[in-house]
Amino acid sequence: MIKNNIFSILTSLVILYLSLANAKTFEEIGFFDIPYLDKFTHFGLYFLFMAVIILEHRNSFTNTRQIIFVALIPVFFGGLMEVMQTGFTTSRKADVLDIMFNTAGTATAVCIWLFLMPYYKK
Repeated sequence: MIKNNIFSILTSLVILYLSLANAKTFEEIGFFDIPYLDKFTHFGLYFLFMAVIILEHRNSFTNTRQIIFVALIPVFFGGLMEVMQTGFTTSRKADVLDIMFNTAGTATAVCIWLFLMPYYKK
């Protein structure tokens, strides 16, 4: 099971680290001064997470319901990360907008796959 999901597991571990790292770590990088950059980062990370899951299991999806069910994994994982930020860190807090952007990134990856799936199956 782990062998079939190695990239998904690695992606989730990267997201786990980035979610629970000290906020000052990211403030020091600061060469980009883009408003709401963290929201775009949330979107991109969860888009990547869902895309990796889809690519690892692209041959086993037989209908849309399965893909949507699997998409709940990154959605719940994102919610868990936000709760863990509040409970396990002192420099970070949960944000509803972060959860919304996590979900939007996941949903976008699913929508793109649903659009491309008929071309992939040919």
